[in-house]
Amino acid sequence: MRNKGLVITLTLIVSALCVYFLYFTAISRRVQNDAVEYATRNGRVDQQQRQHYLDSVWRAPVTNIMGVDYTYRDVRASELGLGLDLKGGMHVTLEVSPVEIVRAMAGNSKDPKFNQAIQRAQQLQKQNPSTSFTALFAQSFREVAPGDKLARIFANTTNKSRGIDINSTDQKVLQEVDKEVEEAIDRAFRILRTRVDKFGVNQPNIQRVKGTGRIQIELPGVDNPDRVRKLLQGQAKLEFWEVYKQDEFYPYLAQLDAIIKAKDDATKPATTAAATTAATDTAATAAAGDSTSLAAQLAKKNAATDTAKTAQQAGSGLAKYFTMPGTLGANLRDTARVNDLLASAEVKAVLPPNMTFLWDVKPTVIEGQEYLQLNAIRKQPGANAPLGGDVVSDARQDYDQGGRPEVSMQMNPSGAKKWQKLTAASIGKQVAIVLDDYVYSAPVVQSEIAGGNSSISGNFTIEEAQDLANVLKAGKLPAPTRIVEEAVVGPSLGQEAINQGLYSSLAGLAVIMLFMAFYYGRAGLVADAALLFNMFLILGVLAQFGTALTLPGIAGMVLVIGTSVDANVLIFERIREELSHGLLVKDAINKGYSRAFSAIFDSNVTTLIVAIILGFFGTGPVQSFAVTLGIGVFTSFLSAVYVSRLIIEWLTKGKETSAITFSTFLSRKLFQGVNFDIVGKRKLAYIGSALYITIGFVLMAIQGGPNLGVDFRGGRAYVVDFNKAEVSSDVRAALVDDFQGAGTEVKTYGSANRLRITTGYLADDESIEADKKVEAALLQGLKQFGADNPQIRSTSKVGATIADDIKRTSVLSLGLTLLAIFVYVLFRFEKWQYSMAAVVALFHDALFIIATYPIARAMGLNLEMDQVFVAAVLSVLGYSMNDTVVIYDRIREYLRENPKLTFAQVVNPALVSTFSRTMITATTVLMVVVVLFIFGGETLRSFSFAMIIGMLAGTYSSLFIAAPLILDTYGDKQKGHVGTPTDADAPKLSTAIQ
Repeated sequence: MRNKGLVITLTLIVSALCVYFLYFTAISRRVQNDAVEYATRNGRVDQQQRQHYLDSVWRAPVTNIMGVDYTYRDVRASELGLGLDLKGGMHVTLEVSPVEIVRAMAGNSKDPKFNQAIQRAQQLQKQNPSTSFTALFAQSFREVAPGDKLARIFANTTNKSRGIDINSTDQKVLQEVDKEVEEAIDRAFRILRTRVDKFGVNQPNIQRVKGTGRIQIELPGVDNPDRVRKLLQGQAKLEFWEVYKQDEFYPYLAQLDAIIKAKDDATKPATTAAATTAATDTAATAAAGDSTSLAAQLAKKNAATDTAKTAQQAGSGLAKYFTMPGTLGANLRDTARVNDLLASAEVKAVLPPNMTFLWDVKPTVIEGQEYLQLNAIRKQPGANAPLGGDVVSDARQDYDQGGRPEVSMQMNPSGAKKWQKLTAASIGKQVAIVLDDYVYSAPVVQSEIAGGNSSISGNFTIEEAQDLANVLKAGKLPAPTRIVEEAVVGPSLGQEAINQGLYSSLAGLAVIMLFMAFYYGRAGLVADAALLFNMFLILGVLAQFGTALTLPGIAGMVLVIGTSVDANVLIFERIREELSHGLLVKDAINKGYSRAFSAIFDSNVTTLIVAIILGFFGTGPVQSFAVTLGIGVFTSFLSAVYVSRLIIEWLTKGKETSAITFSTFLSRKLFQGVNFDIVGKRKLAYIGSALYITIGFVLMAIQGGPNLGVDFRGGRAYVVDFNKAEVSSDVRAALVDDFQGAGTEVKTYGSANRLRITTGYLADDESIEADKKVEAALLQGLKQFGADNPQIRSTSKVGATIADDIKRTSVLSLGLTLLAIFVYVLFRFEKWQYSMAAVVALFHDALFIIATYPIARAMGLNLEMDQVFVAAVLSVLGYSMNDTVVIYDRIREYLRENPKLTFAQVVNPALVSTFSRTMITATTVLMVVVVLFIFGGETLRSFSFAMIIGMLAGTYSSLFIAAPLILDTYGDKQKGHVGTPTDADAPKLSTAIQ
């Protein structure tokens, strides 16, 4: 093998990185298990105690690597996390409304033509969700006000700084509106990120959706969806407040310090005595045993430390709360305790009513500890701020005369007057810039500021100045967000998903390993070792990239388990061919790996194309599947092509041929003597496929169209548990009236006492009020089943606009996949007939799967077509293309080795020679997806069913459609004739296919 040293070095480096990150995962699981053990009382876990334990070790060292301490926080940042479907929690997709941004830029104009254009653009948006609202508004304005100019509406003082005046062209106005919409989305993203960070959720995930005004947020473990909705959809509140000087509020703190010290002193004797007694008892106990043991030494040390801490805190007053050196502030982990203190009656009795304390938004690191500063704000209860964010017309990061970063801020005329008054009264004092009750900056006013133009300087980095500029602009335009997609997964369902995913993965892995060992003997064991190494690499790389493992991700991994053996099957079948030609084992191994490389490379590229397209256009579960599949392509190539060869060469180095075997008594003569005329039966295959697909689509029309999931049609879905089995039709009948006749579907979900209820009631209304109304209607309808204790375990919502987008991107993904494969096959095989035949065969596979769903529905198996279904279809296309490429590669090889033969003469021999590989790969992958169908749970039922049908269709189309179709378009363009080779040709082919 060439570059063996490079392969070994690369493998060792990747393996070391995987071990490093998976070690963090193991440490994290250990700490979490310790937390559960700590919080378990009488067989039940106290979640509050569990969280308290995790908070206490958040910044404490939990492991040491080469002399470096890593805290639990460090470990969590590098571990392999679990997705919401495995852990429980909430997934939300929010959309920033461009309508309000356009209105605000127009100064909330009352112009009837402007408002008519807004309303028309909103209607057009429902029909054209992929077109930007700005473009639709411009189109509508031209229709309702032909000849009118947008500058008449948008030329105002607010937009003057943007260069918009009465003479501006429509193009200029629209350019600035688009720019403002994009900036508003960016500001909303930053604000939401800050809110999410303050929410107190471990490993939250927030990201912008490419090419849209949407923001996706994942909050693992949250148990209060209403609170999340209010937190995420509330308007950003930007305010400017006066700040108390230190000499003004310190006297009040002195009073509080005296009060708290008096309380501490009252309890000091008892506390100290108790601590001393405890220390004495602990020391005596340790002395009674082995005083040199580690446990005894720790007992003495801890007892002494506890006594010292108790004595230190016993008269410390406010010092035990405000621990930030040099100023009023606290350690980040103590802020909740400080909040409780400030909310207490004794503190409120001392502080003046117009004094409120607000935290800084960002912590300060001092000697490795994170502290938050507390700011004393001059604020009357219920009073408005002297100045609100609505007066800020623009803000940007700039530089002062010394080249240091600063922030330039401009206000509108009304705000400029108020700002002048506020700064005149605050010279030498601080003015706090507050967003959502967190202080982002509190600059000192140097002089009265007139005209509304100000600069805020300080010890800023460029990033901090940019952040502050974004904060100042956050209050400039109202950019409300609305939830267009939502999913809430209960922790019990998450645990079930973990079990189902784990069992299906292990079962699939075991089935594949047993099959490979029984079929290929010792070489099969080598493939098994490479497969285990591949699984290790996938998990390690997922951890390195900070990608959470989800149920669709597990499905992707299970699929990789099945398809990754394809490369070894190709190699081993090639080696067996070379051995049958009489080559020595080592020569056969070298030639087998060399000849199989081209087909393996092509098949992996086609799978990677599918993964990239799914990852780019997919969201949520589809994207997770794509990431795992894409990683699996690279790790499978490394493990199957290179690692397996290293092992085989090591086993055969300087040893007898018996050191490695590539067959067993079960497989030695299997598929030998196979000879059939596939090409001759191709027209029957064409007719059979057309008839099956036609039946499927006719049934679909009779059934009222495809059974689309919530992803594609919009609406809300609920998973409800009952104490006993319920008849789905009875539950649906009970709900129809409460859902006002809207489309409602009820079906069992995994077990007879669990139902999934889907409804289109208020599907077009994405507000929180609509969510509550639909849920209330659901509970009302379920009242008659009250004795059976119905409980909602999970909810999901997909708005109509995002459903349209998902349908559009799904069709686009399918089209791009077919186009990309057409181009790649044309590049590799240099004839358009190969590309055309491959794409037709893939399109056949997609139609075959779609047609099977209404047929299955007619037979009582009711499965939905959703995003995961689309992922399955595209995965099938990737698999089918792998199979087709292997056959194409063998046809090309035969044509090169037998230049006097025609295409028609090599098609059947090529199909026959690759038949064993086709059947083995199809069998292994089919076994895996059947296991997934049985054990994978309801979430992946539709996916695994589509994969089963797709595997059968893909194998069939590779043999009966892809290659024969080339013959029908390519014809007999070389010397020879069309049809089965004659006896005169047979000897020439025999040397190629023995």
